[in-house]
Amino acid sequence: MLNDSHVATRLPAQDLGRARAFYADKLGLEPVEERPGGLLYRCGGGRFALFESAGAPSGDHTQMAWEVDDIEAVVERLRDRGVVFEEVDLPGFRTVDGIAYVEGNYPSAGVGERAAWFRDSEGNLLGVGQPVR
Repeated sequence: MLNDSHVATRLPAQDLGRARAFYADKLGLEPVEERPGGLLYRCGGGRFALFESAGAPSGDHTQMAWEVDDIEAVVERLRDRGVVFEEVDLPGFRTVDGIAYVEGNYPSAGVGERAAWFRDSEGNLLGVGQPVR
């Protein structure tokens, strides 16, 4: 039943116009469809939607992430577009120039992951990751 279904992320936006501008200007993404109060985006084989909401995300966990082949190049290009990456310095977990090494991974995805996180204009915590094989 559900295992044959597509999965799509939904991200809240208190100001849909501001969010649309962030995704276009900072991430280079344009919606493929629109409806009142919503914008639909496609990336690779997946999709996500921004929806107008009075609620705000907690920002305490990664809500959506992209898997990339070259995290340094992606982080550099996004920084050039004005994206600000989170810096973390915790025991056993630290970013260096915005990129962290994450121990362990799912067996099909390698032995670890390099990851970086940033917030969109609405406070959603987003990430980019590159598997370490």
